[in-house]
Amino acid sequence: MTDWRQSAVDYLSVRRALGFKLRGHDRLLADFLDHLERSGATAFTSQAALAWATGLPDASPTQWAHRLSVVRGFARHLQCLDQSVEVPPSDLLVRRHYRPAAHLYSDADITGLLEVAATLRPALRGATYQTLFGLLSVTGMRIGEAIGLDRDNVDLRAGVVHIPLTKFRKHRRLPLHETTCAALRGYAHVRDVLCPQPKVPSFFVSTRGTRLLDVSVHDVFRTLLTDIGLEPQPSSAGPKVHGLRHTFAVATVRDWHQGGADPAGNLSVLSAYLGHANPAYTYWYLQACPELLRLAAERLERWQELQR
Repeated sequence: MTDWRQSAVDYLSVRRALGFKLRGHDRLLADFLDHLERSGATAFTSQAALAWATGLPDASPTQWAHRLSVVRGFARHLQCLDQSVEVPPSDLLVRRHYRPAAHLYSDADITGLLEVAATLRPALRGATYQTLFGLLSVTGMRIGEAIGLDRDNVDLRAGVVHIPLTKFRKHRRLPLHETTCAALRGYAHVRDVLCPQPKVPSFFVSTRGTRLLDVSVHDVFRTLLTDIGLEPQPSSAGPKVHGLRHTFAVATVRDWHQGGADPAGNLSVLSAYLGHANPAYTYWYLQACPELLRLAAERLERWQELQR
């Protein structure tokens, strides 16, 4: 059992070094090994893994499948060291994951959001959130990337934002429109006047001169949505900060359609700009958008006419 616990530590260390975050896997694997110890098990079996995974009666089948998948990954690692270790079959528990359609914001929604954000008090708070949400809406950045920016990551002379560490541990540089640079430059001036001695080097700062917290940003966003009276759409995930990223992706492809550019040919560019590891992830951002489906159908009709 001691060897299994050390192997779990080694397994997670190697996987994380390869870029996998594996949030919560430490706790789940420790709980599984505790289960084996309590049951007096001397072998690592699929039956034991299944019993542990389904041992939470109030959990959903999806949660059971997730728990089993965590053990399965560890079991594959162990089997390389000990052939007696059983790896639970991948179809032992089926996990069905449904991703609700993202909420897409209209131009009026975003304008209203930024106008209300500007009224937040103190003045630094209003300037910070107005600029932050504005940047998210015109770049499609992840919220963690935006609040993680330091001042030297934002080169307003060159019109570029450098994101040093993304979700998939990739560095990327995002070119900015001159109007975005002007807005960021205006915020930097207000920030430096109202917070001349910040505690951290972050580009966006709180009223205490500290880096913004993810949970605080989400709380403020929900408050602003209530202020502008924005209600969730049927069959959507509801309006959230991440919806600004989806909206940016959809708007970009829409503009390509309307401007005569090749959406399929340019999709890899959008994927790289968004920081996706694979263009397939970008396709999900674009699915189930009626406007894009209509534009794609019109494009297909024009192509078919040219073939006649």
